[in-house]
Amino acid sequence: MIDRILKSISYIFHPLIMPLLGVLFYFYISPRFITEEVMHAKIISIAILTLILPILIFFLLKTLGKVESIYLKTTNERIYPLALQCVIILLVLVRILSQSDLIELYFFFVGILISTMACLLLAVLRFKASIHIISVSGLFMFFIILSIHFSINIVGILALMSIITGAVATSRLHTKAHNTKELVMGFFIGVIPQLILVTYWL
Repeated sequence: MIDRILKSISYIFHPLIMPLLGVLFYFYISPRFITEEVMHAKIISIAILTLILPILIFFLLKTLGKVESIYLKTTNERIYPLALQCVIILLVLVRILSQSDLIELYFFFVGILISTMACLLLAVLRFKASIHIISVSGLFMFFIILSIHFSINIVGILALMSIITGAVATSRLHTKAHNTKELVMGFFIGVIPQLILVTYWL
């Protein structure tokens, strides 16, 4: 039973959904006036680019024999998906998010881009940092920064994110997808870009 729960955590909190969760949370707590039309357009566009498109690309790469499974177990399998993910994030930054209108989200995605590029570089160097931990820790840090930026008390949500981060790390260790070093590296790759970029908008 526990084994099944820990395995399911990796699916429930998959890296692909983290950018969209960040966008949804931002629109939920932001005190700024944003029209529903703009909000819905941004959410739908980002969902298509960061969730649906990567899934379609995965099946294409699998058909071409570039990846074997969704787990991306080897560093070689990670190179094409991560490189294409960088292109997708760049597309989001250029076409969907405006630094002047949605500066918080803009730099959140810049942080995602930096983390993805760092993970790609490590994959080229044959080191497999945990993408799950990169994404969840980056999102966690974004939540913390937003709460400070907007002076909003979200202690309950931050506590939940802390539990989720620990659960994801436990899941990755339990399934032997990563070792401790890969998880720690993933944590820093996710957190540090968000911390560095906060100086541009906080």
